[in-house]
Formats: sequence, structure tokens, C-alpha cells
Amino acid sequence: MSNGILGDRYEIESKIGSGGMADVYLATDKLLARPVAVKILNQAYRSDAEFVEKFQREAKAAARLSHSNIVGIYDVGVDGEEHYIVMEYVPGDTLKEKIKSEGPLDILTAVNIAKDIAAGLSHAHANNIVHCDVKPHNVLMTADGHAKIADFGIARAVTESTMTYGGSVMGSVNYFSPEQARGISITPKSDVYSLGVVLYEMITNRLPFIGENPVSVAMKHIEEDVIPPSQYRPQCPPMLEAVILRAMAKSPESRPSSFDLVQELSNVAATLSVSRMSDPDATQVLPRAEVTAPLPQRRAVNQGLNSPASEKKSDPEKKPFYKSKIFVAGMFFVLLMGFGAGTFMSFGKFWSSEEVVVPDVKGKQLALARQILEDGKLRVNVAETYDADVAPGQVVSQDPEPGRSVKSERLVTIYVSKGGEEIEMPDLKGLAKSAALERIQKIGLKVGSVYEKDSDNEPGTILSHDPASGSKINRGQSVDLVVSRGTTKKEPEKTKVPDVHNASVEVAQAGIEGRGLIVGSITSEISTQAEGTVVSQSPAPDTEVEVGSAVNLVVAKREAAPVETFESEPSGNSAPPESSSESESFESGGESPPVPTREGAQGKRS
Repeated sequence: MSNGILGDRYEIESKIGSGGMADVYLATDKLLARPVAVKILNQAYRSDAEFVEKFQREAKAAARLSHSNIVGIYDVGVDGEEHYIVMEYVPGDTLKEKIKSEGPLDILTAVNIAKDIAAGLSHAHANNIVHCDVKPHNVLMTADGHAKIADFGIARAVTESTMTYGGSVMGSVNYFSPEQARGISITPKSDVYSLGVVLYEMITNRLPFIGENPVSVAMKHIEEDVIPPSQYRPQCPPMLEAVILRAMAKSPESRPSSFDLVQELSNVAATLSVSRMSDPDATQVLPRAEVTAPLPQRRAVNQGLNSPASEKKSDPEKKPFYKSKIFVAGMFFVLLMGFGAGTFMSFGKFWSSEEVVVPDVKGKQLALARQILEDGKLRVNVAETYDADVAPGQVVSQDPEPGRSVKSERLVTIYVSKGGEEIEMPDLKGLAKSAALERIQKIGLKVGSVYEKDSDNEPGTILSHDPASGSKINRGQSVDLVVSRGTTKKEPEKTKVPDVHNASVEVAQAGIEGRGLIVGSITSEISTQAEGTVVSQSPAPDTEVEVGSAVNLVVAKREAAPVETFESEPSGNSAPPESSSESESFESGGESPPVPTREGAQGKRS
């Protein structure tokens, strides 16, 4: 970069942000005469060729993304040692700054912002791009209140290179997913988890997991259950809370896709919008009504009515009006009429001949179910219920049942799942199977698979179960049992010893092992049989033994022939042969070598 101009095109004006991997500058695109944001990679990463290559490749891939909720990437390049990305310039605060200044955010506003982020992520995931660092700091807020995701490409390059650089964890530990904390493979569901954390923070103005250091926070992402946001923000609707908790599920398989998350947040936003239009003051605190007349003045009025000047004298035995039979009968009649009117209205417009068929909304999200019923000229009453088999926010059942013909404007009650009611798993170990089954059903659980296992316990005794005792479990969830089958002693399998006499050791071993036996000791003895063949075996052939028993073998060997050694008698004039040692001794000046005598020679022959 020379004279503050990058790539002979982008004129750097001022620094507007910095991070662990790059600095961001406000610049002017001299070619198109427009403001842009330029991100320049820090010096620490320029020497890593693998990182730079992946940075360039992923940034170019992200440049293909075109979505209203993603900060556009215009250009990627290198100027000398400067690696840079040119992006759309979005004036305004980040979402993190908005949360700090306004938090906790209005619930509908938070849902709409999360929906914008999910829409941008859904577009990226459809193009095989994973952000890997979704957090409020990387979300820019436009003037009209919409959200745009920034930093596509660079986070992906980092996670593909390595989870750590120079001993520091890359990414934001407060927002990353359990799989990122473990350092295993990352999928689009990892972005969904991070968005769940961001939505949690917008609603409660606090992070779900905090700790003394990054490692402790990472372990909480892996091990601890998140505290429901309604405990910090009671106004959080159950439907929204269910969406947040699903997005923050520990297992990626339990989380919705980014596309499904957009639909779920749209349903929540629609429900909240309808609630506000129908009753905008429902959540407002009403002012306390003021007393129009002080208590002493009212007492004076009563005293005037009962004064001697009054034409009518008060009867001390007369009961107050509100205790009279006429008043009680009148109130009973009013209540009866109100109940009758409510019952009448709940069954629809009886004065109308129009009838409608109740649609089936079971399994549908609350907002969609409400819309379907209201479009069908029916009124809706919502009740909540626990059901572990139905996802939170979905309709479990309805009354009247679908398919019935009713009057228009009939009241239909839909029961929406709150998920399974969380209880503590009891200890069933040691119970009889019948007692365990009865207890499981009594507390609202289901019996899953039942396995039998050999054990010294009485047959039918519970040995173990899954989930284990003391763990948290939802009502309606299945419990797998392991039941004692008792001790079963099986007769050992037997076989007959093969006859391997006269066979070679190799052939004998093959025959023995073919019967499920093993070769034991192998010894040898002198025999007239062919050397290396089996002379005898133990146990004897055709003996019935247990499978796995050993068969010992005796193998033939030949006796070595004796070697005869003697010295021939030398002639009278001939000298005995000299050994090299004797020759050496004589030549060195020692005594003459001894000459064997005839007696000595004869002695040797004998």
C-alpha cells in the first residue's frame, strides 16, 4: 500500500474498528466513487501460507453471496504484504452496542432482528458457507432497524486452518457451539446455536453461560443446561422460549436448520403482532383509581341520612341491601345469564345458518394454527400442556375434533405443547420388573426397550436403566430397562481328539486345531519312525474333551551314530606328525616334542 491507497483503487480514510485477526478502515472506492469498508489482515497471520490461502478462497466464496441481510463483499486482493477484503459500508451501530444501550430489547424487535440474521445464514448455508463466528459484534444495524451479518469468510478460514492460533482460542467462547468447544467438525447447525445465544442475550440482556476463564465457559456450553430465558424475563412467551431452547440444544441433530428457524421466528413474530393489534394495552400497568370523596365526607352523608331530621328512621334490625334475598337472587341471575351467554357464544352464532368444518391443526405451530382457524371463521382459545412427544409451540390436540361441522364463530380450544415436564428420574435398580413398570407409568414415563442379561440376581430384577437415576427427564419420555435373566450355566462344548499318529508336526497341528483344540507341549524321543513325525499323543485318539483343551505330542528323532577315534602306530624311522603348536614350541627353544612309545600306542588302541 502506497500513499494510503490500496490496490491502486481504495483510498484509506480512517480506522473504524479492529479485532484479533484484522483491522477495518473506512475507505473510498475511487473507481465507483462510493464509501467502502476495507478489512486488512493482521501481520501475525500473513506468514502462514495455509491460512492466507484459505482466507483468500473462503473470502472469494463469500463474495458470491448476495442477500439483504448479509454485508456485501465487493473485492478480495493483495497489495504487497497486505491481504484485504473490500466490503459494503454500513453506517450505524453493531447489535452489541444496541444491546448495551437499550437492553433488554423489546421482544418483537429482538425476534425480527433474529429473523433477519437467520435469513442471512439460511442463504449462506444454501451456498455451503458456514459463518462460524455469529455474535452481536458481527451484526450491523441499518438505519431502518434491519440486521446485516458481517465477517463472512474470515471466520470460516480460521476454523478450517485450526481452532487455536498461538495458544489462543479462535472465535468467541461466549457464543460458539458445543462442537466448536470440543474442536470437532462444524456444520451449519453451529451457526444456529450461536444465533440462539444472540437471541437469548437480546431478550435477557445477559449471556447464558459465564465463567472465570474461557475454558470454564466452553465446558458450560458442553455440559450445562441453559436457564430458560423466562426466569430472567417473565414476559418471554413460551413459544419464543421453546424456539431459543431448541436452537441451543447440545446435539446438532436436535436443532432446527437455519431455514426452519426463519419459519419459526416468523410464526412467533406474527403471533406477537396479532396480540399487540388486538390488545395494545394488555401489558400496561393500569393506574390506581382515585377516591372521589374523602371517607369523612361520605360518613357525614350517611349521618345526615340517619339524622333525626330524616323523615325515615333507620331500622336497626334491617339487613344491608347486599345481604338481602333480592340482591342475592339478582346476582345469581346475572351470573347465570353471563354463563349462558358465554356458553351460547362458545358454540357459535346460533342465529346464523352458516356452518363450517373444523380444520385439523394438530402438529402445527401456534401462529399458523390460529391463522387457519380464524380464516375458517372460528374463534381460538389457547391452552398449554406438557407433552414430550410434541415439539414446544406445536398443537397437541384440539376441541372440537377436526372434521366436525359447527356454527361459524364457534370457539375452538387448541392445546399447545410446552415440551415434556422435567422431572428427576427415580432409582429403579433392585425392583422387580412389574413394580418398575408400574412406577414408570405412574410418574408419566413410557417403557422403552427391555433387555435381559445373565446375573446372580433373581430373574426379573432391574439391573440398570437408561436414563440413569437422578438425571433430568421429561414426562412422556421412554425408559430402557436391563432385567436379570438369572444365572444360566451352559454345558461346555465337547469334541473328540483326532488321531495324528505318524503325521508330521504341521499336519498334526492343523488336525488338532481343526477340532477346536490347541497343541500343548511337543517333546521328542528316539524312534525308528521317520524323524519329525508324531510317535504318541495325549489324550489318546477319539477321547472326548472340552473344546479348547490341549493335546500334547511326542515326536520321533534319530539316534546319532557314535564317532570312533584312534591313532595308528608309527613306523620305526618315521617321526610323529607335528602339530603347529608343537612346532612353534620347538622352534621357540623349548624341549623336543615327546615321541610316543609302542606301549603308549598300544594303550591307545586298547
